[in-house]
Amino acid sequence: MVRGVLEDGLLAWRGIPYAAPPVGELRFAAPAPVVPWEGVLDASEFGPIAPQPFSYRLIRPPSAVVPSDEDCLTVNVRAPIRDAGDSTLLPVLVFIHGGGYSAGSSRDFSGQGEGFVQSGRIVFVSFNYRLGALGYLDFTAYSSAERSFVSNLGLRDQLALLQWVQDNISGFGGDPDNVTVFGESAGGNAVTTLMATPSARGLFARAIAQSPPPTAVYSQAVTSRWAQDYVDILRDVVGARKTADGDAAADGLALLPPQQLLTEAPVDDLVAASVTLQASIPDAYPGAFCFAPVVDGELLPELPIRAFRDGRAHRVPLIIGTNDREGSIFRGRVDILPRTPERIDALFERAPVSSQQAMRDAYPGLPGLRAGADFGGDYGFWYPSTRVADFHSRYAPVWSYRFDVAPRLLEILGLNATHGIEMFTLFDSTEEPLARIMTSLGGQEAYAAAGERMRAFWLQFAEDGIPAETWPRYEERTRSTLIVDAEDRIESDPRRERRRAWNRFIPSLAG
Repeated sequence: MVRGVLEDGLLAWRGIPYAAPPVGELRFAAPAPVVPWEGVLDASEFGPIAPQPFSYRLIRPPSAVVPSDEDCLTVNVRAPIRDAGDSTLLPVLVFIHGGGYSAGSSRDFSGQGEGFVQSGRIVFVSFNYRLGALGYLDFTAYSSAERSFVSNLGLRDQLALLQWVQDNISGFGGDPDNVTVFGESAGGNAVTTLMATPSARGLFARAIAQSPPPTAVYSQAVTSRWAQDYVDILRDVVGARKTADGDAAADGLALLPPQQLLTEAPVDDLVAASVTLQASIPDAYPGAFCFAPVVDGELLPELPIRAFRDGRAHRVPLIIGTNDREGSIFRGRVDILPRTPERIDALFERAPVSSQQAMRDAYPGLPGLRAGADFGGDYGFWYPSTRVADFHSRYAPVWSYRFDVAPRLLEILGLNATHGIEMFTLFDSTEEPLARIMTSLGGQEAYAAAGERMRAFWLQFAEDGIPAETWPRYEERTRSTLIVDAEDRIESDPRRERRRAWNRFIPSLAG
């Protein structure tokens, strides 16, 4: 039994374990069954967030200290209050938070979902999963008879959560046969990856991928190198702590074999090493994200983009889309896209010579700041999303969108409708401090209205699998796309010339 709370006119249950704490012998192990508790579990407070490198700024309510812990595998449920005797099961929305698989949590404003639940039409689920090296590096090469390491831990956590929903959500008023999984950014990647994961079959009926990087999934040949780089960095981190703190135990730890080092290192050292690795990857491997799923031949047998192309992805209805200028926000600490001249040159060196002029024509001024940002954002998010839409539409219903609404301040700053901008308005959170700053110079009304329309589409899709009669299905022949703007419109094959340039530039995705 669990005991929730009544909050803002809604029922809320928080911090419910959906798997055993992944600590001790279970660090780097697949999620294990929940440890039973006695009596009634107090589900009034969020569980700790997954260990991550900095305090996440989108937490609500504000807190000076947001606790993090390896024991982070918890789920939250929000449901509308219903009339006594109403036993009708409601559709379920399961939200997977973003954050580059290295940050974020179910405590974020987007993980709480009041705007959706206040409709009275759905039950909303959010959850934490393992991040960074603890969830998204492949250490299987270091497995031994004494200690095994499991791949795709964050993905396995997501599967465990979806199984928990199947087994338990009816007790909260949700229909396990009508589950829509949706996420943004890394959460969108999780959605497209789950659609290509055979063991996810039957765990959800529909999917929504917002600004996903669908091709951020890599072979073991690549991820094993990243794992080795990480172990080397971790030794340096532990050694530096010994030098700084005079910690003799740290000196001994740095000399341990990789298996022991990974299992015995303090979590703060693991996170510190993650930061260093993540900062090095965009230059060493332009266009790559080091914390991402791996094609391990077991849980994930092939690249998701190939599964979509060949019809092996789960044939569920899909909404997929991106924002107008995905790449404009990726600067400073989140400068992970191939948007600098050096990174762009590296991609051009890998592309067919015959494709390069068409690509430069598609992005006038490349590798300048604006053109480089659009090139990098399209490489990571928009173009591969168009390929997922093309491929999946051959086998299942697809709806495509582009979010173009940008408050005036973001236009002045040259960010426009950048990555993640739709989240505040979609989740009816335009009063959040950052959203208020964004709309301080105007545009709040159009921004809020766009989010309200999107939320209506998502709710309708969760209920019956069709977002709106006025939103045509996506087909390769027409590529009809909803442009969410001050006034919505439908465009056929938007940015056609860019798409054609990318088809020649990355022939492996032209499919």
